[in-house]
Amino acid sequence: MGEMLDSIADVQEAMKELSRGNKETVRYFQEFMKYVLQPNKLDTKTKELIALGTAITARCKYCIAIHVKKCLEAGASREEILEASTVAMLMGGGP
Repeated sequence: MGEMLDSIADVQEAMKELSRGNKETVRYFQEFMKYVLQPNKLDTKTKELIALGTAITARCKYCIAIHVKKCLEAGASREEILEASTVAMLMGGGP
């Protein structure tokens, strides 16, 4: 759990650093991310489980940490997170 929290803190720090020289770009990216992940035809939990699966397939440890946290915040159970993770591994994320 500590490594996951460190990863989240690293991402937050990197975004702050990036926004120092690219405020508008970071703002638009964050707005786009917020728009895409808001509930619509799919609820937030489903979208976060998809995002987690994509992060696993991309092998992005920072993205994985953030989306596990977001999945839990959206009400996903440990079992749902593990099942989504297993599907992602099947599709190219590796064990």
